Amino acid sequence: MKSKFLTLCCLFISASLWSQTPAHRLELRPYKPGFFDKDVMTGIEKFQEVQVPKKVKPALKIDVSSFGWVPKSVGEFNTWWKSDPISQGNTGTCWSFSTTSFFETEVYRLTKQTIKISPMYTAYWEYVEKARGFVVSRGASNFDEGSEGNAVVRIYRKYGAVPLESYTGMLPGQTHHNHETMAAEMRAYLASVKANNAWDEQGVLSTIRSILDHYMSAPPAAVVVNGKSLSPQQYLDQVLKLRMDDYVDVTSIMAKPYWTRVEYEVPDNWWHDSSYYNVPLNEYMDLVKKSIRKGYTLMIGGDVSETGFDAWSQIAVVPSYDIPSAYIDENARMMRFANGSTTDDHGMHLVGYLEKDGKDWYLVKDSGAGSRNCGKESENFGFYFMHEDYVKLKMMGVLVHKDMAAELLKRFKG
Repeated sequence: MKSKFLTLCCLFISASLWSQTPAHRLELRPYKPGFFDKDVMTGIEKFQEVQVPKKVKPALKIDVSSFGWVPKSVGEFNTWWKSDPISQGNTGTCWSFSTTSFFETEVYRLTKQTIKISPMYTAYWEYVEKARGFVVSRGASNFDEGSEGNAVVRIYRKYGAVPLESYTGMLPGQTHHNHETMAAEMRAYLASVKANNAWDEQGVLSTIRSILDHYMSAPPAAVVVNGKSLSPQQYLDQVLKLRMDDYVDVTSIMAKPYWTRVEYEVPDNWWHDSSYYNVPLNEYMDLVKKSIRKGYTLMIGGDVSETGFDAWSQIAVVPSYDIPSAYIDENARMMRFANGSTTDDHGMHLVGYLEKDGKDWYLVKDSGAGSRNCGKESENFGFYFMHEDYVKLKMMGVLVHKDMAAELLKRFKG
C-alpha cells in the first residue's frame, strides 16, 4: 500500500510539473529567401559568375506565438561594448568570426581601444595548420572549414594578428566571403597527396598556400600602425595587448570526469585539444551568468539545428515539446550530445543579458546569415536572443577570461 501511495504521489507531482509548462507548437514553414540568398549568394554569383542552387525545402520551426513573451529588440538588453556584426558569407569560419569579435571586446575592456581584427587572417593560417596536421597524421586528420574558438588562441600564439583593414581575405571587387570552391580544391589536392603517398610537408604547404593566395590573397607579413611597421606578433603584443594565457575553455560533459581537463570530441577539434576545463552543469551556468553581469563577454559554441532556433524571429528557445525547463539537467544535455542530436554547429559571441521572470535571455552576436534576415536597417541585424535554457541544454562550451573562472580553476589539480 505504501509503495502504491508513493507511486501515485510521484505521478501526481510529475503531471503537475508538466501541466505548468505552456504547450508550445510546431509549424511547417515553406522556405523563403533570406539574407543568404538575397545578399550573400547574389554577391558571390555576380563576382564568380556561377549559379548556386537555392534551398527549397520547408522547415519545422516553433510557432513563436505559442512560447509567450520573447525579447523584441537589442535595446532591451544590458550589453557591453561590441564591434558591429560582420558576415562570414558562404564559409564555415564562424569559429574565427565569433572569437575575433570576443577578442575585440576584450581589447576594449582592457585598453578602451575600438579595433577591428581580421578574422580571415586567422582562418588563412588555420587552413595551413590543418594541412600540416593532415600530412603529419598521414591523412587521418580532419580537413575542412570548421574549427574551434580556441584555434584562434593557438593561431595568435604562433602567427599573431592583424587589423581588418590590413587583410579582409577577399579579392578586389569581392563583396562576400566564399570558401566553398577553395575548400573543395584543397580537399581534392590533399586526397591526391594521400592517394600517392606524397607526404612532403613543405611541398604540400606550399601548394595549399598557393590555393589560399589565389582565392583569399596572401596575408601581410607586417602592418603599419601610427607610422610604425609591426609584425603580426608585435601587433598582438604591443597594440592589442592580449595575453593568450589569460583565456580558458570551459565545458560541461557528464560522460567525462568533472574537475579534470578533457578533450572536446568533435570533428572540428581536429588537433584533439584536451585543455577544456570540465565542470558540473550548474557551475557552467553560474560562470555564464556571473561573467556577463560583471562585464566579461563569452565566446560560445554548440548546436543551432533545433526547431526552437529560429532565424526569422531571431530567438533560440527550448520548446516544451522537446523538454520542459524543469527537466533540463546534465542527463538531458549528455544524452543529446552522445546520440548526436546536439552537434557542434556554430560559434557565437555572447554580449549581453536580460533577466525576465527569474530566467536570463542572452544577446548573442552572430556572423551567420540567419541573424540578418531582419534587414540591415534593423537594430537586431546580426543578433539572436537566446534563452538560458538553450545555453544549458545545447551550448557545449565557452571561452572566457580566466579571472571569471578563478574559483573554478582552483579545484583543478595541476
